[in-house]
Amino acid sequence: MTAILERPVRARVPVAIPAMSRMVAVGTAVTGTSVSQPELLELLGIENPKVRSVYLNSAIANRSLTLPEPDADGVRRPEPQGDLLAKHKRLAVEMGGQALQNCLKNIGASLADLRHLCCVTSTGFLTPGLSALIIKDLGIDPHCSRSDIVGMGCNAGLNALNVVAGWSAAHPGELGVVLCAEACSAAYALDGTMRTAVVNSLFGDGAAALALVSDGPGVAAGSGPRILKFASFLITDAIDAMRYDWDSDLDRFSFFLDPQIPYVVGANAETVVDRLLAGTGLRRSDIAHWLVHSGGKKVIDAVVVNLGLSRHDVRHTVGVLRDHGNVSSGSFLFSYERLVREGVAAPGDYGILMTMGPGSTIETALVQW
Repeated sequence: MTAILERPVRARVPVAIPAMSRMVAVGTAVTGTSVSQPELLELLGIENPKVRSVYLNSAIANRSLTLPEPDADGVRRPEPQGDLLAKHKRLAVEMGGQALQNCLKNIGASLADLRHLCCVTSTGFLTPGLSALIIKDLGIDPHCSRSDIVGMGCNAGLNALNVVAGWSAAHPGELGVVLCAEACSAAYALDGTMRTAVVNSLFGDGAAALALVSDGPGVAAGSGPRILKFASFLITDAIDAMRYDWDSDLDRFSFFLDPQIPYVVGANAETVVDRLLAGTGLRRSDIAHWLVHSGGKKVIDAVVVNLGLSRHDVRHTVGVLRDHGNVSSGSFLFSYERLVREGVAAPGDYGILMTMGPGSTIETALVQW
């Protein structure tokens, strides 16, 4: 019998990808009052069984919110749009400044070390932008360069990361920060409808900051994962599925989330992840750490099913949703902070960051420790 010679199996070697910059520190902050879903139902006087079920089946335990004070009758009335914008400005500056300082403290840096500040927010409109307000409020060097990303929604943290990673690569050794500050309770419409319930049962207030430094000649950026690559996907057929637009009946801006959005996001998750990994020599099974936006229970479940992830893969995503709700653009950084504290990432590990938002859009980034 002729022996069959087996060809030796060669281990796959990922393609070397030049790093743009390194994620060297993260910090978060919340403001307002931490309330449970049952407490919130009572505070808002919601009795409709269908609306109550939305809150109670959300996989959210607590959220930080700044609600309007009750009137003489003990009822919390909807706030005029002008009051909501003022609330957004106050909370975004307060939370954002705290998250920024918490982030810098983790690497022993000070505000004087900051060279670029990119601020992200979608829960209110500010001119001058949040970056200018925070620079003034904290006494940061007015020569600090800055950028603002406004209105891109929950996916915008990764859009900002792309911007600052590019800035960082062009300025080796200099400190840049992505700052997401979302005062979601400054965008609430308290009207008791099912449309509003989907939003009001989900979002919480929170801010998160991520510091970036790029390696360069004579410059070592230190520890933290290197940012290797980005990939985006705009699902144009679902461009109106998530939006923040003017509600003439309420005379204010109002969020809208299509009930089908979890399935839309899930069905397209593979497309953008496959594009992200194309040309790298990596497969999904090579990814040790997944930091997915805490968009909601159904969104997380849809991503898990379509990408073949385990519940362990999304443990921090689920934990952030449980403890803070959806804090919009900064959600994935809340998860990253938990991963850092967990201390399980090993040198050479690969990770994928994924955010989803209006457009409908999926943003991803590939990193390596």
